[in-house]
Amino acid sequence: MTETIAAIYRFRVPAGQADARARGIAVEQSVEMPVEAIADPFVLSDIVGRVESVVDLGEGEFEARIHYAADSAGCDAGQLINILFGNSSLQHDVALHDVDLPPDLLAAFGGPAIGVAGWRERLNAPDRLLTLSNLKPQGLSSAELAKLAGLLAASGVDLIKDDHGLADQRYSPFADRVPRIADAVRDASSHTNQPTRYLPHVTGNLDQLRTGVEIARRNGLDGALVMPMVTGLSSFHTLRRENPDFAFMAHPAMAGAARIAPALLIGRIFRLFGTDAVVFPGHGGRFGASPVECIRLVDFACRPWAGLAPTLPVPAGGMTIERIRELSEFYGRDACLFLGGSLLAAGDRLTEEAARFVKIVHALKAQRPTNQA
Repeated sequence: MTETIAAIYRFRVPAGQADARARGIAVEQSVEMPVEAIADPFVLSDIVGRVESVVDLGEGEFEARIHYAADSAGCDAGQLINILFGNSSLQHDVALHDVDLPPDLLAAFGGPAIGVAGWRERLNAPDRLLTLSNLKPQGLSSAELAKLAGLLAASGVDLIKDDHGLADQRYSPFADRVPRIADAVRDASSHTNQPTRYLPHVTGNLDQLRTGVEIARRNGLDGALVMPMVTGLSSFHTLRRENPDFAFMAHPAMAGAARIAPALLIGRIFRLFGTDAVVFPGHGGRFGASPVECIRLVDFACRPWAGLAPTLPVPAGGMTIERIRELSEFYGRDACLFLGGSLLAAGDRLTEEAARFVKIVHALKAQRPTNQA
């Protein structure tokens, strides 16, 4: 077999059926037809998936490592996911747990454009946790969202993003909202020592994504929020390649819809396709993620990987100001702490609470070295 992709699956079957189940996955994900009906020698030797190993993990769970021809991915983000888990995602007994990719395919997809180091340079924050808040709820006018952004920026928050629910709705159209918020953030930042970045949410089809980035650029912005699983992985990766100097933060909406391990999808696959920061459900929040899952995701996001830049981990989903020190100890300095609703709930005291958030994080900058290996 030529250069291969190795996919690692976990599934539950009676012990005597494990080898057959693994072979079934290999065929389903490669040729999707009876192997006996294939006469072409090249297809049989190079294209049909090959089971390398099946390991009994105990309690009825097995792990299979299966190889596929790297050429089958065609250097397309969507096709890579299709090869890894397209049809098998419809089978309820199996989950995609991990993947190993050959160097040529890693280089072709390219990974983040700016990564952790780029965020640090842009935000003048060389040695500390970064801070993030968001603009919500949808339904507010562009002017109201801009006022909110100005208050957050005046408090010194590093990054302010649109909530992923903000799109191009009639009450805050994208082309009206983005200039207003960009101006408000720029004005507030001129009075602080912090070059706060605003990340508008770009969404829609590929033409709409391109238009969103163009509008952001016209307003002096150098980054945006995107939902790769909603807009499509191929569309996102195309946008990434077309904008090598632009930063993209990925939101995980729909990332839990298929049985792909969150750490793999959000931490490694999103990184592969070029996200510079990844929002994910943090432990202790409202999504039920475990500490083990979070550490695995951060490891995938930040560990050295064939020269690809690390992507910035952003734990989210019910984080509070009271947990900042705990989160700092857990994630290390190469992460971004995201307080959204818990800050907005402060109401008239928003500016004071946001400033307290920033002050606590800045004071922790030397407490722990990076998680990045």
